[in-house]
Formats: sequence, C-alpha cells, structure tokens
Amino acid sequence: MTGEPAASHTAIVTGANHGIGAAAAAALAARGCAVLCTFLRVDDPESPGLPPAYRDSRARGGADVAGRIRAGGGRAVALEANLSDPATAAALFDAAEEHLGPVDILVNNASGWVTDTFQPAHLDGFGRQVQRVSPGTWLQQFSVDAMAAGLMIAEFARRHIGRGGTWGRIIGLTSAADAGFPGEVSYGAAKAAQTSYTMSAAIELSTRRSPTPGGSPTRSASWSPTPPR
Repeated sequence: MTGEPAASHTAIVTGANHGIGAAAAAALAARGCAVLCTFLRVDDPESPGLPPAYRDSRARGGADVAGRIRAGGGRAVALEANLSDPATAAALFDAAEEHLGPVDILVNNASGWVTDTFQPAHLDGFGRQVQRVSPGTWLQQFSVDAMAAGLMIAEFARRHIGRGGTWGRIIGLTSAADAGFPGEVSYGAAKAAQTSYTMSAAIELSTRRSPTPGGSPTRSASWSPTPPR
C-alpha cells in the first residue's frame, strides 16, 4: 500500500473467521491497518465431502481472529453479521467507524457457497451433494456473493465520496469464475457478478485502475493521489 502511512487505514474483511478471510485480516493488521472482522457461523451437515476441520472452521466465530490481532498489538473488532440482509452493509460501516475509524479498504471475501448444477442432482468427485439449480440455491449464493458485495461497495463509495476520500482499495475474492464453474454454477455466476461490480467501481471511483492480471482469483479497485508507478 502506498500513498499514506499504513496506520491510518481501516479495513472491513467479510468472512474473516477462517481461511482466506482470516489470513487477509491478519495480513492487513500486520501492515498497521485496523480491521473489522465480519463472520457468520455456518452449521454444515456432516458429509464425506466436507473435512471435519473445514466444517469446524465455518462454525467458528471471529473472536479468535480479532483476539490474535489485538494480542499482537493491532486493532481489531469481530462482528457477526448476516450479509444476506440488505441492511447489514450500512450497519457494518457504522460499527467500523464507531470502533476503528473511516473505512478505506474493503475485502469482499464471504460466500454463500452452495454446489448446484443444471444436471440431475448427484455426488461430485469429492463426495459432496450437488443440487439442481433452484430459487433456493440461487438466493443462497447471490444474496451474499453478488447482492451483499454490491451493497458493501455502494456503502463504501457513498461514505468515501461524502468525506472527500482520495485513497481506497476494494478487493473481491472472485475465483476467476467468469470462465464458468461446472458443479457450482450459481457460485460461478455470482462471483462473475461481483467481478463486474468491482471493476465498475474501479472505473467509476479511480483515477487509475489496477486489477490483478487475468486468471487471478482476485479483482481489485484502487485509487490514490499519487501517480501510477
């Protein structure tokens, strides 16, 4: 991150109770960012295709992640939030501003992940149940990966513009899904929508655009008062 001292930054990382989200929160904190770690505990049914350690991590809260950041001298708050509720985006930014400061880094990492298909329902090669595409699978996936990501970006932009911000980063974990995602078709479609939201933000909000090169599972929008290097 360039353009400002890292200690002045505040980040929201969604899905920060495990995996990539937890690692992103820790990495940002190590660079001096204050971090709001959002999470939603998920109780997955037992399945031979879901390792117990993965199931346990998805059922865990975010307090441990935030606690490790604070123990290392950083600033972090963990907050459980249902991103499928349209009111959640504003509430998360309110909480971040109250406890940590104005948000200038957003990491859209959370997913409503579901395996679905246009074929008949079946078990995939990992032993996971793959459902037919339905209104339920579509809603579970799109409400988090597309709708919530778009509303988080919109809330970020509204507040950033309102305070005259000149530096920002929006990062989306999108799995290079615009190439198609057989067996997880709603996941792929929702992540492609999130890619479009993120890249549109890059065009609309940036003085420069710096997407991660093609083929990467990450898309980012960034801007700062310093010229491109």
